[in-house]
Amino acid sequence: MYDLIGDTHGYATPLKRLLETLGYQESQGLWSHPERRVIFLGDFVDRGPEQIETVRIARVMVEAGTALAVMGNHEFNAVAWASADPERPGEYLRPHSDKNRNQHQAYLDQVGEGSELHREHIAWFKTLPLYLDLDGLRVVHACWDPKSLDVLGGYLDDHQRILLDAWPELTRKGTSAYDALETLIKGLEISLPAGNEFLDKDGNPQHNIRTRWWELEGITYRDLAMVPADAIHQIPHDPIPEDVMPGYEGDKPLFVGHYWRSGTPEPLTPHIACLDYSIAGRDFEPGETPKLCAYCWDGEYELDVEKFVWTERHE
Repeated sequence: MYDLIGDTHGYATPLKRLLETLGYQESQGLWSHPERRVIFLGDFVDRGPEQIETVRIARVMVEAGTALAVMGNHEFNAVAWASADPERPGEYLRPHSDKNRNQHQAYLDQVGEGSELHREHIAWFKTLPLYLDLDGLRVVHACWDPKSLDVLGGYLDDHQRILLDAWPELTRKGTSAYDALETLIKGLEISLPAGNEFLDKDGNPQHNIRTRWWELEGITYRDLAMVPADAIHQIPHDPIPEDVMPGYEGDKPLFVGHYWRSGTPEPLTPHIACLDYSIAGRDFEPGETPKLCAYCWDGEYELDVEKFVWTERHE
């Protein structure tokens, strides 16, 4: 059976504590369990103080067969940052803008940009599948969307890994492949009805919103919008067309990360769990602490709140 672990973001010490809590033991740098395997939900890098050790732990486990892992948006971005753009000499698949560098700088500082270790990490990130569809459960970093999965079929190998020659197109904004990739690793984004917009935290008008795509009731744009609290009143209460939201058939439990949740871990729905509880977060409510969260799955169809396990970050 599997122990699914959410976004670690360079916090190796909480990860080790969580593995110990789950019954894994370390021997010569490899964490293993006599009967169970880990599934990592991606986002190993950026933000935290121990990014090299975090990647090492996960990589050794995956290569030894004691864990599986999917790609998070931060691994995708890391590969694109380090990959030259074949159509634009001197440029990269992820532009080296100040904004992008600031988001990635902590990792680059720790790994040493352009170092041999950096190149090893990028090569390993490329081997991570975008999703797992296993007997009894599914795993994807942000959103299980059948339409996007269909679009991406021709860009992946038989193990759901991005084909080497597909990386440029998957980073080109405005293509269906780019949009599908963004949905799987960053979440479902939909357009607001014509004439509607909201201002983001920088005061820029936006016409699209990220959604709580897993919600089954109260399906209006405002109900499902993932926008800053001070912008929610700008989102219309119009119903979202049924063909826009992917839904989830619920034939298997689904595990995602990405969404920086807080509070006591619990399922999003009877069949969907988010395991990202903001281990790298800041500015929490009084009494709230960042958590690294896992779910101990033993084959059940309906998720059990008692099977969430977590460790807290202690500054």
